[in-house]
Amino acid sequence: VQLQASGGGLVQPGGSLRLSCAASGSIFSINDMGWYRLAPGKQRELVAGITSGGRTNYADSVKGRFTISRDNAKNTVSLQMNSLKREDTAVYYCNAQIATMTIGPMYYWGKGTLVTVSS
Repeated sequence: VQLQASGGGLVQPGGSLRLSCAASGSIFSINDMGWYRLAPGKQRELVAGITSGGRTNYADSVKGRFTISRDNAKNTVSLQMNSLKREDTAVYYCNAQIATMTIGPMYYWGKGTLVTVSS
């Protein structure tokens, strides 16, 4: 199983970016999916999560600005980030709990994608 994230980059404060992550491999089912971030000098934090049924949760710091969504048919999860602030600068990682044809549910991580918010 692989998670491939894309969409990071440099954006000015107040701007928008959209991150996407696609899961591939011998996937039987995907439960929770989410986005985490790791900023310099800080601990990794959950930014947003979404269940297989579409229930979402967000870090307080991003509520009202970020929106997580998923496409179960395509095994993808996306994070629309609006009104970006400098403090959103971090490496963003996608995460998913995936069951394969031979292995029960496990959490997998994608390689991070860097988001830099700067003028």
